[in-house]
Amino acid sequence: MSPSPDLPNSDKAAGRETENLAPLAFEARILALLPQLRRYSRSLTRSDTESEDLLQDCVEKALVSRGQWRGTNFKAWAYRIMTNLHLNTHRSRTRHPSVTLDGDEIEDVAMTAGDPLENRKLMQSLAALPAEFRAVLMLVVVEGYAYQEVADMLDIPVGTVMSRLSRARHALREKMRDENVIPLRRPR
Repeated sequence: MSPSPDLPNSDKAAGRETENLAPLAFEARILALLPQLRRYSRSLTRSDTESEDLLQDCVEKALVSRGQWRGTNFKAWAYRIMTNLHLNTHRSRTRHPSVTLDGDEIEDVAMTAGDPLENRKLMQSLAALPAEFRAVLMLVVVEGYAYQEVADMLDIPVGTVMSRLSRARHALREKMRDENVIPLRRPR
């Protein structure tokens, strides 16, 4: 590449530094989001192994597609990638089902402090929710995102976020009626 005649030498050097810093800044943003993306992938897939695969696929796609990010909302862009990858995988599995040799998959769920029976009931109740409801519930209640942020991440209207959240809370409330494991509203 020949030097540009209209840029002074100091501007050329600054341009090279900016080009070199941009990938590092992009990768730093992805690294900062990894814990949140990991929790979100776990809530979507309901499996530790599948969630790690989804997380890796999401990070890979984000790195490969970094030129498509327009610089507006990085979190929403990354969550949308993960959501779309999950939906595509789910559709593919629905069209082309596979059979495992071991039968049912055994999930290794790390229990938090408290009664393991209540944790298991909560995890089963969450797993029984439709994926759309579970995704919105996890993003709002667990991750603490605002309705508009979730709407941007999932590319749905704010009203749909509120409706899905309400239905998810109602479904969990019904399943957990006898055992009130956790409050279903985010603290204010």
